[in-house]
Amino acid sequence: MSNPDPHEMWADAHVSYSLPAGPGSTRRSDPLSEQTAAWNTRLTETAPHGGLLADNAMFQSLRDGNTLHLLHVTQSFDRIARHGSLRPSGGCLVGSLYCAPLTPTSGGLRMHNLAEYVLTREAPAAATRSPLPGRVTTPLVLEVAMPRHGYRGLTGIDYLRLGSIHLRNYRERENLLGPKERCELQETVVSRVRNSMDFLSLAAAIAHSPEPAEHKAFPRLLSETIPRLPILGYVYFEALSEYLMLYSRSRHTQRLADLGEFNNWLYKKFLFQGFSDTAGHFDLAGFRPGFARLEQLLNQVDPSIEATHARAHLTARISYLATVRFLEPEQITGQWHHIRWDFNHVAESFGPLLGHLIHRELRRFHRYPDFYHFFDAHKAAQAWNYWNHMGIALPFNGTIPKGEIGVNPAYSELEYRVWRAELGDDGLLHPAEEVALRLTPRLVDTRHTVMRDRQARGRNDTPMGDRRLADTLL
Repeated sequence: MSNPDPHEMWADAHVSYSLPAGPGSTRRSDPLSEQTAAWNTRLTETAPHGGLLADNAMFQSLRDGNTLHLLHVTQSFDRIARHGSLRPSGGCLVGSLYCAPLTPTSGGLRMHNLAEYVLTREAPAAATRSPLPGRVTTPLVLEVAMPRHGYRGLTGIDYLRLGSIHLRNYRERENLLGPKERCELQETVVSRVRNSMDFLSLAAAIAHSPEPAEHKAFPRLLSETIPRLPILGYVYFEALSEYLMLYSRSRHTQRLADLGEFNNWLYKKFLFQGFSDTAGHFDLAGFRPGFARLEQLLNQVDPSIEATHARAHLTARISYLATVRFLEPEQITGQWHHIRWDFNHVAESFGPLLGHLIHRELRRFHRYPDFYHFFDAHKAAQAWNYWNHMGIALPFNGTIPKGEIGVNPAYSELEYRVWRAELGDDGLLHPAEEVALRLTPRLVDTRHTVMRDRQARGRNDTPMGDRRLADTLL
């Protein structure tokens, strides 16, 4: 199997919102280049709020290149203050400190609507439901001066594009696992792909279609396949989130658009109202609402959404994303019956998908807490190396620029100050005291992330959904 340059792999995992071609595929060989261009046009020019993909408040702050104010929410402030360091965790922003934008006003700092939801809804709910006593939600304000020589382009990390990197990192470290563990893992992921071919072949066929349309078999195959391909649940969720933010016509969504913000409350409400468990946790790997349930929840969350249009759009969008993110270019056109179902051959045809599956399966191993550092920390170090090479101090979630922005803790020229803040009755954040904290390029140990709450209740699985929440809270 080919051994691509790590720099090229990390470049492919990022998406540029500065280029005229738009935020599409970065592959040098893209069999779906026409469809990619069509999707960029459809999303940016046809969707009611498509203009925010290229022109939003977060991007304007990054373009200005001056000082940015960011909110980081923690439930471990005492521990952080005691050690004097802020450390990043994994998840959708890889190894950066998870934040959301703040806007200075004459009376205080106005929160981006994503920041407001996390601080006032999501974090307090997690603290209430946590089995660990004494969890207190603390907002921290970071004042970050953009480095003089920092990158001024708009390039974000898309975690759905990390599959090839996951696979490469596993191949380089597979002997950390025992022979039986390697055999079990490889047989498991190959079986998952082989038994998902009905969906993958249909998705590839739909991805070539010029216009969105409903397909009778698609909802059933999607629902049946997600348990075998958990990363597909993330694709479904991201496609739905993107659709809600782009196509909502509610007054509140329009007010936020006037401020240069996507309405993050839409997908948050959809997720927590319909798919969180009794403890308030959710697992995007199991996100698979049938289209009838989807229509019901859409009507509850935002009646301005047209269900028929949503179903057709999501059918086409999920198919396109699954095809371009998970299949190697030569496999997109589909010669399914020629595949040899052993690990090495499957890696040649479905490398990105195999990498995502391995990344997930590793977290199901009982020994994972003992060696997660060698996988996750190495991946974070690769990201820091790429970001520093490019001069990226503040990476953002490039899946869609909805307001998730991180701080690169390994950037040597970064100047910043940190305050503990208080939320006023006016809805604004007010810095209360400056805190001497140092950003440290070292991942938070899994013992100190929210996903450990699941293990405290006897669950060994630690899905990425919990890691996304852990990013928010630590």
